[in-house]
Amino acid sequence: MKIVKLEVGQLGANCYIVYCEKTLQGMVVDPGGNGQEILALLNREHIALTYIVNTHGHADHIAANDEIKAATGAVILIHSEDAKMLISSQENLSMYIGNNLVCQAADRLLTDGDTIMVGEMQFQVLHTPGHTPGGICLYGNGALFSGDTLFAGSIGRTDFPGGSHSQLLSSIKTKLFVLNDDTAVLPGHGENTTIGVERQTNPFI
Repeated sequence: MKIVKLEVGQLGANCYIVYCEKTLQGMVVDPGGNGQEILALLNREHIALTYIVNTHGHADHIAANDEIKAATGAVILIHSEDAKMLISSQENLSMYIGNNLVCQAADRLLTDGDTIMVGEMQFQVLHTPGHTPGGICLYGNGALFSGDTLFAGSIGRTDFPGGSHSQLLSSIKTKLFVLNDDTAVLPGHGENTTIGVERQTNPFI
């Protein structure tokens, strides 16, 4: 598994290009902007993009969905509880910062426990509501793409519409902190960490 991390969009969200080095099939997790930079990397590495996966529906994680889909034909995936955020600037919060972003609807809706196959790699969908109702993390190959659920030394905001602090803490404790200590955490913003470090030192949990 090869992972390339890009900081994209006005809010500096982390976008991950994840691909199988044997088959060169890949997925993009949270393309929140910089579509041309993402596409240039895909072309440079000869990656055949299979999926665009949104860990949740806020604008800073979905803004380049349409641009990348138009260029690659990749399938857009999001949890069913956040599906409406793709097609509503009010729901994805972009209207409040003057963008009025409206994307295409998802091609496939995810639920907890679903499996995403990318080449010879397998990722499990973990539904982790709290930041948004349909927030997810992707777990596989020793890595956790945690979106805005869990950060290095912090957790996702819960003061947006649909957020729930108690629900987020429950998601982290029951879905993420049961993983191995050495699981790499690749969050939606900021630096990477591990489950072990966050279990022992995260001051919000």
